[in-house]
Formats: sequence, structure tokens, C-alpha cells
Amino acid sequence: MKKYKKTDVLLAVLMMMVSSLVFSQSDQVFKVTLDAGHGGHDFGAAYNGHVEKNIALAVVLKVGKILESHPKVSVIYTRKTDVFIDLIERANIANRANANIFVSIHCNANRNTAADGTETYVMGMTKIASNLEASKKENAVVTLEKDYQTKYEGFDPNSPETMIGFTLMQEEYLDNSISLASKIQNGFAALGKKIRGGGVKQAPFMVLHKAYMPRVLIEMGFISNYVEGNILASEEGQDDIARAIADAIISYKSEYFGGEESEVVKPSQRMIENSEDTTASTKSVEEPKKSNPDIVFKVQLAVSRRKLELAPKNFKGLKDISMISSGKNYKYFYGQTSDYELSKNLLTEAKAKGFDSAYLVAFKNGNEIDIQEAIK
Repeated sequence: MKKYKKTDVLLAVLMMMVSSLVFSQSDQVFKVTLDAGHGGHDFGAAYNGHVEKNIALAVVLKVGKILESHPKVSVIYTRKTDVFIDLIERANIANRANANIFVSIHCNANRNTAADGTETYVMGMTKIASNLEASKKENAVVTLEKDYQTKYEGFDPNSPETMIGFTLMQEEYLDNSISLASKIQNGFAALGKKIRGGGVKQAPFMVLHKAYMPRVLIEMGFISNYVEGNILASEEGQDDIARAIADAIISYKSEYFGGEESEVVKPSQRMIENSEDTTASTKSVEEPKKSNPDIVFKVQLAVSRRKLELAPKNFKGLKDISMISSGKNYKYFYGQTSDYELSKNLLTEAKAKGFDSAYLVAFKNGNEIDIQEAIK
């Protein structure tokens, strides 16, 4: 029988430990906490026979079902039935599960019943009045909880600024939260939904503040808008929204936790910060006479952390590619024109090449602006 040296045995044990460690990391389960807003005696917004708590729960269950069909994805629900859950408990459910992300799903409402569109928020302190109003509305739920003033350290839901004194962890997860929110917005844009405010928003939501992980709060649309409310309450509308949210989560998982990757990741919605345009290849589209040379339309193809050569081989044969640096990411665009009708043709070309989630963006004097403002 062959004798083994102690060094050989130690080396073999060490190799087994390393192999086990590598396997456990590659086999790591991605945990998603889904939070259906409101519930029980907290109905949320209610218009035209549609109730927010019911729509939020229906969409959450649909998102969860899609995610659970993917390998190595575990879904944790703050509620799966019509029950009331304290805001702090919703966050604690995610914290106890050591979830990788937290997604809270809601419907918007406004006395102006013409208001429409989607909004996606990350945790942050803002002085923008509309953002503060949105957080005040959702944070008001704490007043339905017993001893909320003690539980929430004296927090006043009518004055979100009182959260500033104990908001310590928001910056740690801000970049990843924005990335996840951007992917969700991109999915909504692909459905043709309006993105209010031109990008990801920050607001002091209590339910996000207490969740210690990348987290977002989604306003799927306005239940107070007759047309949008009917879509939110319909089976087809909920299926579309759930698919967009689930796809965004899987895209986020692939980018940050491994999975199938392509040369260019799915696009993320535009970030808020100003960016600098870099060099572009020779244009393949001849532009008509510009009616406003200060405004141009481009097709956003993708956002990636990798800086790619602006060559057709990296963009499924598309030419006229430009790039913008945005924080740690790079945004890639196809074409450029001041003619909105021509820009729609460019979008059609991009989708025909396989960029199914591509969408139009607009720039004025080099700065990204809301597409509706540019069209007007």
C-alpha cells in the first residue's frame, strides 16, 4: 500500500476546503424580499372600485411566481394574504432573511385624476417637494400602528426631514439600489409606460430606511387615473408589470451575482447625474434639416459596467454607436437625430437587431432631458 506524506494529506485537505468554498459561492442562492404595500385595515388608495392593497398583492404574487421558476432564486414575502404588517416589520422580515434585495410594490394616486405614469424610488433624503409628498403619503401608514412614536424613534410621518438624524446606511446601498431601480424603469419603458420625472427618484421612505440591503419602492401607476387604474386592475396589465419587474430583478442578479451574461447587458434607465459624451463612430444615418439643433434623440441600447469598443461587432452589427460615462457605468446609444419621427425608425432598427428593451432618450445642449419635454 502506498504511503502518503503528511504534507500530501494536508495539501489534499486544503484543496477540498478550497473546492468546497468555491462551490458554495457559485451555488449561492439569491434572496429576494417582495413587499406588497398596505394590507388588512390599511387599504391604501381606492378609486373607481380598485383598491391598492389588492393590486399590490396580486402583482407581488405574480412576480414571485416568475422568480421562483428560476434556479438559485429564493423569494421571501412580507405578506401573501390580506393582512396588515407594520412598516418596520416588513423591513425586518428582509433583514432576518439576509435578503440580497428588497422590493416594495405600490400604486400611486392623486386628486388630479389626469396624473399618470410610473415612479421608482430609492432611499434618500431629498428636498424635492413632489418626492417628499410621495414619502409622506406612504409613511403615514405608521400612524395605524400601535405606539408608533416610540417604535419609530419619534419619527413624524408628516415631516420626512425628521429621518435625517438617523439615516446612516443609505449611501452604502445607493449605487446598487439605483441600478435595480433603473432596470425596473427600463422594463416599464419597454411596455410603453410613462416614466415620471425622467429617472430614478430618491425619497425618505420608512420601509426602505429600515431595510439594510439594496432596496427600491415601485409606484406601478396611478390608480386614480381611470385608464391606468383599469390597466392596473386587469389580469393582463398585472402580468405585464410583473414580468417587467421580475426580468429586471433577474438582470440585476446576473450582473451582480452571476448568471448568464451577454456582451452587452440589458439597458438601465437614465441616471440623474450630468454626463459627458464621448467619441462616436461615423454616422450611418443621414439627418434631415434640424428644426431645433439644441435637442437630439438617441436610442439607448444598454448600460454596462464594462467599457466596450464602439464597434458594430459589439452591438449586433449596429453602427453609429456613442457612449456616455455615468458614474461607474457606461451607457451605449445608437444613432442621433433632431427629428423625432426619424428617431422612431432608429428604435425600430435597434429592436430588429435584438435590443428588445431599447428605448428613446433625448438630450438638450448635451444634457439628458425628459423625452416628453423634448417632443413638445
